[in-house]
Amino acid sequence: MTTSAWLLFITISLVTALSPGPGILLAVSNAVAWGPRKTLWSSGGNVLGVFSVSAAAMAGLGTLLHTSAWLFAVLKAVGAVYLVYLGWRQWTSKTSMFDAPLPEQSQPGKTNAALFRQGLLVALTNPKSILFFTALFPQFIHPEAPVLPQFMALTSAFAACVLVSHMAYVLLARHTHRWFGTPRRARVFNRICGGAFGLLGLSLLRLKSPS
Repeated sequence: MTTSAWLLFITISLVTALSPGPGILLAVSNAVAWGPRKTLWSSGGNVLGVFSVSAAAMAGLGTLLHTSAWLFAVLKAVGAVYLVYLGWRQWTSKTSMFDAPLPEQSQPGKTNAALFRQGLLVALTNPKSILFFTALFPQFIHPEAPVLPQFMALTSAFAACVLVSHMAYVLLARHTHRWFGTPRRARVFNRICGGAFGLLGLSLLRLKSPS
């Protein structure tokens, strides 16, 4: 791949990764609740999900989603229900995540494995991601060259952009943490995050199959 093509791919990947979505919202809410280090587990699960979605797109699931309305509808419904569930949990939370300083160490109450699975599920249940990879990768794949090295290079670059975007938003949450120190503002934050998760879930239901 030429340098200009790489720069174009990285630019598109960064813009996509920095656009607020379920993965970023999850990273921010986990950073506030459990601390930046704990957030790495959910972001790691999200990155694994990115690789899985990318592999599925390369294997043809993206094309199948274009042609199979029922499969698209099932995946869309699963993703929507999961996001709405996360939103309900956040909205109804009675604990103030801002009573104490933003934690630096792992806190009890949420295991690393649970956070990892949470990030993985958010990535796997988003049909937009599969359609994105299906539309993006063919523009940068050279059919005459081996596919696996290209898949690893492109997906690794996109996953790195995802991690950068998560860390950028986590740092932003860290610096605004004290402003949310009052219980009233903490509840507002919980409602905003919960509502955002719910709206993202409902927006998936409005996503139409491209078939």
